[in-house]
Amino acid sequence: MASTRVKTRETKSGEIIAYSDAAIRNNASAVEYCRTSMAALSGSTAGLTGILGFLFYLLAVLCLWQMLLLKSGSNWQKYFISRKSLLTHGFLSGLCTYVLFWTFLYGMVHVY
Repeated sequence: MASTRVKTRETKSGEIIAYSDAAIRNNASAVEYCRTSMAALSGSTAGLTGILGFLFYLLAVLCLWQMLLLKSGSNWQKYFISRKSLLTHGFLSGLCTYVLFWTFLYGMVHVY
C-alpha cells in the first residue's frame, strides 16, 4: 500500500512547497527506467575504447538530463525536488549498465 505522506520544503522566498511521497517515488522510478534504458542503448552503440567511451556516457547522461528537463517544462519543480539530484541520482548504477553492455557487445564484435 502506497504511503500518502506529504513532504514539505521552504523556498528562499519563504513559500512552503508540498510534495506527495507517492508521486516522488513514481517520478524517480520513471527516471531510473529511462536512465537504465539510455545506459544500455548508449553502451551498445558506443564502440569507443578508453576515455572516449566514458566521455560518450557523460554526453548521453547530459542529453538525457536536458530531455527530462525539456519534457517537464518550465515548471520542473512540480515533478522533481531538485535539478541536481535529477542529474546525479543513479549516475553510478547507469555507468555500470553502460560498461556491461559496452564490453559485452565490444567483445562480440572484436573476436580475436
